[in-house]
Amino acid sequence: MTTAYQRPTPQPALGNIAYSLIIPVYNEEGNLTPLHERVTAAMAELPGQYELILVDDGSRDGSAQELADIAARDQRVKVVQFRRNFGQTAAMSAGIDHSRGDILVFLDADLQNDPADIPRLIAKLNEGYDVVSGWRKDRQDAFLTRTFPSRIANALISWGTGVALHDYGCSLKAYRREVLEQVHLYGEMHRFIPAYAALVGAEITELPVRHHARVRGKSKYGLNRTAKVVLDLMTAKFMASYATKPIYVFGGVGMLLVGLAVLCITVAMLQKLFLGVSLIQTPLTLLSAILGATGFIAILQGLNAEVAIRTYHESQHKPIYTVKRVLNGDPPQALPVTDPPAVT
Repeated sequence: MTTAYQRPTPQPALGNIAYSLIIPVYNEEGNLTPLHERVTAAMAELPGQYELILVDDGSRDGSAQELADIAARDQRVKVVQFRRNFGQTAAMSAGIDHSRGDILVFLDADLQNDPADIPRLIAKLNEGYDVVSGWRKDRQDAFLTRTFPSRIANALISWGTGVALHDYGCSLKAYRREVLEQVHLYGEMHRFIPAYAALVGAEITELPVRHHARVRGKSKYGLNRTAKVVLDLMTAKFMASYATKPIYVFGGVGMLLVGLAVLCITVAMLQKLFLGVSLIQTPLTLLSAILGATGFIAILQGLNAEVAIRTYHESQHKPIYTVKRVLNGDPPQALPVTDPPAVT
C-alpha cells in the first residue's frame, strides 16, 4: 500500500551549504546536461559548498532520465520529481522546501539564463542586499510575442506594487534565505517574489545579466501571460495592502454603493415632489434598492473577512510584523506550557 506524499518542513540552513541553486524543469530534455556543466563551472569560482536542486515539474519527455543520470554522477545534485505538472511557482516552492543553503539562487533550465552570472549576483548580494534580481537588458526573444508583452507586464507590476524593476519575469535571482522564509507562494505568484520581499523590508537591487536565445525545446509562455499577470497583480496588490484589513476594501465599496443608493432615492423623491414623476415610473427607485442591498452585502462580507483574517493570525500565532534584528535585546520569552485538562 502506498502512502500520500507529505510536504516536507523547510530545512534549516546548514553551515556547510552556502548556496542552493533551484531550477524548475519542464520538458527540457537535451538542455539539462549542458546546464549542469555550466553551473558546475560557474560555482567553481565561489568559495563554500553548494547544492543544485532540480525540480522536475511533471516532464513528459526524457528529462526525468537525464536528471537521474546527472544525480548519479554528482552528489551535489538533488532531484525533486512531481507526479504531474503543477507550474513554476509550485516547483520553486518545492525547491525552497528541500533547500539547505543560506543563499538561494533561481534560474531557468532552458539555457537562456547564463549560469556564469551567478557569481556576479552573489557578489552583489554580499554588498548588503537581500534580493538581487536579474535584468535581461539585451533580451534574445521574439519582440512581439515575448519582449513587448513582458515590458507591459513589468510596467504594470512596478506600478501596482511600488517596487520598480525592469524585469520581474527574469528567473535569475538571488535571495537571502531569511527573506524567502517570510514569503509563501501560491498560484502563479513567483514573479511577485521581489514585491513580497519588499513588504518584509528586504533591500532589493537589480543587475543586468546575459540572455541567450533558446536552442532546444519550446517556450512555455505566450501572449495570454499578460492577462494572467493583470489578474495576479490584483491579487498581489490586495494581499500587500489589505491582507490584514480587508474591511477597508469591502467596507469602502459598500459605503460607496450605499451612498449612491441614497443619492438615487433622493433624486427620485425630488422628481416626485417638484416634477410629479411617480416613484413607480422612475428606474431610480429600483436602482437605489439594488445599490443599497449590494452595499450592505459588501459591508457584511468585509466583516466576515475581518473575522477570518483575525482567526488565521491568532490560531497560527502569525505575527503581523517582521523583525530584521534586535540589538542588545532580551531573548523572546517562551509561552508557558500548560497541561491539558484531565479527562474524567
